[in-house]
Amino acid sequence: MHKTLLLYHSGYGHTRKIVERIRARLVEKGVDAHAAPLDDENLEPAEYDRIVLGASIRNGKHKQPVHAFIERHRQLLEQRPSGFFSVNLVARKPGKNTPETNPYVKAFIEKCPWKPDLVGVFAGNLDYQRYSFMDRNIIRFIMWLTRGPTDPQTNREFTDWDEVDRFADAIAGLGERSRAA
Repeated sequence: MHKTLLLYHSGYGHTRKIVERIRARLVEKGVDAHAAPLDDENLEPAEYDRIVLGASIRNGKHKQPVHAFIERHRQLLEQRPSGFFSVNLVARKPGKNTPETNPYVKAFIEKCPWKPDLVGVFAGNLDYQRYSFMDRNIIRFIMWLTRGPTDPQTNREFTDWDEVDRFADAIAGLGERSRAA
């Protein structure tokens, strides 16, 4: 049985929620899956057969700890079946909700030295009340520009949970093709 590590870097907790859903789905399928924050100091990624990294977008970028982890563990990530997914509000829009069409994922994959076997993108959660004054107003302005919700009381989850489940199913199959060959 493959041991699968699901790592996440989450600004407000929604990426963690997605990872927990993926983990539950994998466990249902009999996969030995473990979830952990990217900054877990007790983490030993080399103990796992598959590694999946989920990261949210903040201020238009995946944060530095994501890039630092990839740089530090690049060789391991290239030796194991691996996956990556991004969580961002742009993915709420049709035509921006696939790895091939989401600008953040496209830029990440283009610039990243690691090329994961599986890539996904999920729309996140918009909860203005949780944001700092500055973040709330910047995000409201961006939402106004993109015709999204601007009411400061908005708390809306845009995540397509069926798509998350399909991604989890794909994770369960990572590495199986090479074992069967």
